[in-house]
Amino acid sequence: MKRIVFITPPDARYGFSVSGFAQHVIAPEEAEATLRRVMADPESGVVVIDERLIAGIDDRLFREMERRWYGILLVLPAPAAGEAEGDYADRLMRRAVGYQVRIRP
Repeated sequence: MKRIVFITPPDARYGFSVSGFAQHVIAPEEAEATLRRVMADPESGVVVIDERLIAGIDDRLFREMERRWYGILLVLPAPAAGEAEGDYADRLMRRAVGYQVRIRP
């Protein structure tokens, strides 16, 4: 059975590994290398990365990695993300629908 792997910053150190999931606690500058290493592991089936860590990865590169990988790559919204949370929702909508969608309150 494939593993679920979480990649988080140090402030999320306690939580996922306590639940029995594999967890890599890293600094933002290690995000791309760690993500590549985890995605190259044939035992990884689902990789969840904290959105604060993907800020250092080029968006085009991240989308390409997500598209080419056989598993599921999820971005975990950061706590109290505010605007970044909306950006992530916009990216998901754009990907699902194929173009930018504006939602009026």
